[in-house]
Amino acid sequence: MAELRRGGIVMLRGDDGHGGLVIAAESCGPRALQRLQGLAQEAPVLVTTRRRAEAIGMEIPPHIAGGMGERNKPITLDLPEGVPVDIILRPHEGKRAGRHIALSHLSRPVASRAPQVAEAAIELAKIARLLPAVVVGPLSRDPGNKRRDWAREQDLLYVEAADIASYEETAARTLQQVAQARVPLEGAENARILAWRPSDGGKEHLAIVVGEIDPTEPVLIRLHSECFTGDLLGSLRCDCGVQLRGAIAQINKLGAGVLLYLAQEGRGIGLVNKLRAYELQDDGFDTIDANEQLGFDADERIYAPAATMLARMGIKRVRLMTNNPQKIAQLERYGIEVSERVAHAFPANGHNENYLRTKADRAGHLL
Repeated sequence: MAELRRGGIVMLRGDDGHGGLVIAAESCGPRALQRLQGLAQEAPVLVTTRRRAEAIGMEIPPHIAGGMGERNKPITLDLPEGVPVDIILRPHEGKRAGRHIALSHLSRPVASRAPQVAEAAIELAKIARLLPAVVVGPLSRDPGNKRRDWAREQDLLYVEAADIASYEETAARTLQQVAQARVPLEGAENARILAWRPSDGGKEHLAIVVGEIDPTEPVLIRLHSECFTGDLLGSLRCDCGVQLRGAIAQINKLGAGVLLYLAQEGRGIGLVNKLRAYELQDDGFDTIDANEQLGFDADERIYAPAATMLARMGIKRVRLMTNNPQKIAQLERYGIEVSERVAHAFPANGHNENYLRTKADRAGHLL
């Protein structure tokens, strides 16, 4: 992830032996692209999602355009000659500047022969909190897995597609508590914060424990995804800040409970991409369409970290403060029994009506 973010090349290998050299399109510089061209066995291609390709004005032939259910599946396109990769990736810039990149044909060496490489490369960009678009230099099939040694010789980081696919849940299973402290809060003076870190040193999650919980009874909990703009700055574009403070106050009022503060900003796409989505919302897209215009799913969050934290705190049954049925389903998928849903909603503030309406009408929130 760090290598992609800094503009480096990563060697990726699928289970079937197909491989590719990957650069994040967002951070692809001329030197890295030149090196990739020298190492790859075929011409580099751009891999992104159909929805993203459509959003930046790329013409996709009807015979491979796919249905609505496939619009966030990876596709492989020729790199437009003379058009810098970073121009392709800037949200809406092509449309605003009158630059529509028209591709009359697609080359599909990665998507057709090695779909796992294309999908894994996109997923790797996502978990690196980059736009889901990559430049891939295809490599021939390697059934003997000699590419690992070759990658080492070339001073390239090497990753298996299977490890990318399982990364989020694997990281969640390795969460360990690494610190705790008493932190009196406004609205809940009897509070402790527990910090949890995965074994790879990745994203840390927090548990805010208010009062003295009794794990033998269903524990009142709230799953709260971090929101820098709403939680810290008091943004009125969402309801995150009032939900956070309201949940802490409600837990304190009812005696005890836990708020899990999860490191998955912007429904899992990261703060920078959330700001990009905000720009698209200002152009008239709702929150779901804006995320999909960038190439992401409507909601990229997972709740395996929450379930691991609860289980290691000895909490197996919960009363969940939420209006999102997906949170209930996700917790139960990971073995946490939700004995009751506790409603948790706040009035619109004059700026977030469309945001709340989209949550209710399109995401199924119970507002």
